[in-house]
Amino acid sequence: MTLHPVPAFNDNYIWVLHDASHALVVDPGETAGVISYLKEHKLTLEAVLITHHHGDHTGGVAELREAMGCQVFGPALEKMPEPLTRVQGGQRIGLLGLEFKVMDVPGHTAGHIAYFCDQLDSGPLVFCGDTLFSGGCGRLFEETPQQMHASLAALSSLPAETRVCCAHEYTLANLAFAEAVEPGNADLQAYIAQCKSKRSQGIPTVPSTIDTERHINPFLRASQAEVIQSAQKHAPATSADEISVWTALREWKNQF
Repeated sequence: MTLHPVPAFNDNYIWVLHDASHALVVDPGETAGVISYLKEHKLTLEAVLITHHHGDHTGGVAELREAMGCQVFGPALEKMPEPLTRVQGGQRIGLLGLEFKVMDVPGHTAGHIAYFCDQLDSGPLVFCGDTLFSGGCGRLFEETPQQMHASLAALSSLPAETRVCCAHEYTLANLAFAEAVEPGNADLQAYIAQCKSKRSQGIPTVPSTIDTERHINPFLRASQAEVIQSAQKHAPATSADEISVWTALREWKNQF
């Protein structure tokens, strides 16, 4: 299997997973780069997976469906470009000879889902849309800090080697915030250097891994002493409770 991020807009990635014959595409906000990649590699599009309803993730769905006759899967609880098969947490989808487990990960949007697969020879992966980013997480447009914290905890509980296939190249901006929160984190400093090197060469910083995110992402580290202290310094009313710390981090990042 080959995993490839197709750049879109200013900073989106549309993920393509293929076996050199058939492909699936995740969150196609536009179609030009996707169609070009499929044609270049002589791939038949088997399915489109959608994580949430925002236009930069759904804008190309209708064109791909009509042009290629592919299946489309998307969240059960969000407005979607019909027709499609609606799925929700706990369901499993068979594609490319693999099984994808659907996860409910509300927070960024109310019905946001992710797709996890642990059957690839190259290791497990999760298509997580705008819930978990490398070094950060999505803004809370429709749900609560408690729900987003729970969604991130669910993703963080995936196997350490799971590749985090998020939908945006936000990594360096996220890491600047992470460094402000946890300047004493040696793992974070090493990761910043690695990501800066990649971007200087025009290489995507993603996919990351769940293990990496556990070590460097402040939104997965709200129980760590330095993170708590930084959150309380920024917002003195913050308690040591993990949800309180997490909420303070999210509000801080919104203004960072």
